[in-house]
Amino acid sequence: MEGAADGDEMPALQALEHELLGGVRRYTRAEVAERAGVDIELARRLWRALGFADVDDGNIAFTERDVEALRTVRLLVDTGIIDDDAQVAVTRAMGQSLSRLADWQVATITDAFARSEALRAEDATVVAREMVPVMEGLIGYVWRRHLAATAGRLLATGRTDVVSQSMVVGFADLVGFTSLTRDVDQEALAALVERFEAVAADTVAGCNGRVVKTVGDEVMFTAGDAATGAEIAMTLSERLSADEDLPEVRVGVALGTLLSRLGDVYGEPVNIASRLTTAARPGSVLVDRELAAALDGDERWRLRRVPPRPVRGYALLQGFRLRRADDADPASR
Repeated sequence: MEGAADGDEMPALQALEHELLGGVRRYTRAEVAERAGVDIELARRLWRALGFADVDDGNIAFTERDVEALRTVRLLVDTGIIDDDAQVAVTRAMGQSLSRLADWQVATITDAFARSEALRAEDATVVAREMVPVMEGLIGYVWRRHLAATAGRLLATGRTDVVSQSMVVGFADLVGFTSLTRDVDQEALAALVERFEAVAADTVAGCNGRVVKTVGDEVMFTAGDAATGAEIAMTLSERLSADEDLPEVRVGVALGTLLSRLGDVYGEPVNIASRLTTAARPGSVLVDRELAAALDGDERWRLRRVPPRPVRGYALLQGFRLRRADDADPASR
């Protein structure tokens, strides 16, 4: 009986896979590469860049959509839109971003089923059939809106260099998160992280900044100018600290030249902002010397020099505590 049940389940699993992949598996790696007009080693590199494990050369693992995807990537190179090195980097960035989105979507669906009944392949196939086309359209919409927003910011400043530019970068970090993970169950921890990410993302976007990434108890953001960066940092601190469902938060912010690559940012200001976050007291915002100088004379803010501290990578790091000018807290003066 057990063998029969397993056999009954296989067609349902195959139907689910067909729905998700958009076709049946019919090609080996070599066949996909040949049909797409791509070198087989490049096909292997792009597959790994997407975040998938290697597949045996004789394994029939690929669909017609894999062929189309390889052709598309190659077309971007052939038309000069991207070069050979960029195609792998772009593929890796897309794989990492969409992998996280897929994990979240599947977890959401399985949680919904867990509250009612066991998840069956037939049920999952019905959900996939309804959800996948909708999500494909939504992903395309969000991507286009972000393209428009990024292009608009670039054209507004008259810049042609999107790789290296002066920006504000900051981190907001939940205090005591590591010890908290030992005291609450997984469901409560997931709800806390979701709440933190939701408040942080809404705040940064509402203040005209950009969330670079979130990693559990920490969010990294950027802003195009000093005033916007200060407003984001302070609003994050205020809203997160006022949320009774979240631990206290500390924020570190720095201003300087950042290298932007595939949605992430790099450079010394990133390191400084990270170190300032670690040095900040719960409920406070620390900014670096460059951001403090840029805010000098702005009557909306009050800055107080704090004693320099030795931190990893710096013998002494000078920070300034940021407060709103109308803050009545005497401890901030």
